[in-house]
Amino acid sequence: EGDSIAHITKRRRIKMIWPLYRLVFKKATRVQAISHYLADFAHTMGYQGAVEVIPNGVDVALFGKDISEDEQSELKQTLGKKDGDRFIVTTSRLVEKNAYCDLIMALRDLDVTVKLLVLGTGPLEEQLRLLAKKYGLGGRVRFLGHIDIKEIPKYLAISDIFCRPSLSEGFGSSFIEAMAAGIPVVATPVGGIVDFLFDPEKNPDKEPTGLFCNVRDPKSIAQKVQQFLSDDVLRARIVANAKKLVHEKYTWDLITKEMQDKIFNTLVS
Repeated sequence: EGDSIAHITKRRRIKMIWPLYRLVFKKATRVQAISHYLADFAHTMGYQGAVEVIPNGVDVALFGKDISEDEQSELKQTLGKKDGDRFIVTTSRLVEKNAYCDLIMALRDLDVTVKLLVLGTGPLEEQLRLLAKKYGLGGRVRFLGHIDIKEIPKYLAISDIFCRPSLSEGFGSSFIEAMAAGIPVVATPVGGIVDFLFDPEKNPDKEPTGLFCNVRDPKSIAQKVQQFLSDDVLRARIVANAKKLVHEKYTWDLITKEMQDKIFNTLVS
């Protein structure tokens, strides 16, 4: 999950096997990581060789497919999306590292027409429901539970922004899936996310593929969401760049070829 070493070593079970855990890296023949962040982690743990960074991929045929107007209209009606409503969508487990509390609190600084779709389940669901209710946001947050992966593109298609203000992230496949679906992304600059999300202010040397918000900062989340909602030119530019990046670097055909050439062939040659 991209947790820091300090966080990992707080876990009692990990403390008991920590020497063996480090030995895995020291004795490995090859190490492949899904992000540069995790490649650095492997070196910190004692691996001496070169780490091959080969990321996770995305099913572009699934997430990049066109969703018909009829399908979108039906889902909008089911979820009560009215004319003028804007949907933020987020997908993953409801756990501390995904900072859903910050995302919910960000709604306080956004117009009442901005609503949140939460796709996923987890141990914090009841706590998050109570948080939304406490601040009068219950009517603006829809907890939709587990959604089959084949259905997720429909929810992305009717949404306006994808956001997950992660505290840590080994890579972040959900962000890549949103990019493939043509929905702009707001994320935090943590872990493996910085490998593929480039912010126009923080990465002026690269074509932008999303917007970064600050970690643990609901107001910053709201500001970045509002930036997408109020700047159609920036939104279109970022969506186009992000889709292009996915097709150039993150299709499974490309990923499997890299794994074959850079990992498996080197181990059997």
